[in-house]
Amino acid sequence: MKIKITKPDSTLYDGEAKLVQLPGTNGLFEILNDHAPIISALAKGTLRLVKDNDEEQTFDIRGGVVKGQQNNLLILVQ
Repeated sequence: MKIKITKPDSTLYDGEAKLVQLPGTNGLFEILNDHAPIISALAKGTLRLVKDNDEEQTFDIRGGVVKGQQNNLLILVQ
């Protein structure tokens, strides 16, 4: 799926991934390919991304929001 992670002043990631783990306001949750449409608030924590080649990348965030539909995720973070 296509992932774009942005901060107010820069883009942290723009590419493909097979799994994203996010710190939601009620705990961690994961998004995989073909996930139902979603809009959710994010809490302070670590965002984990697993690329198609199984390489992992993490980002420490202070909160934000995620919007996803049709294998496209836009993640706005602080």
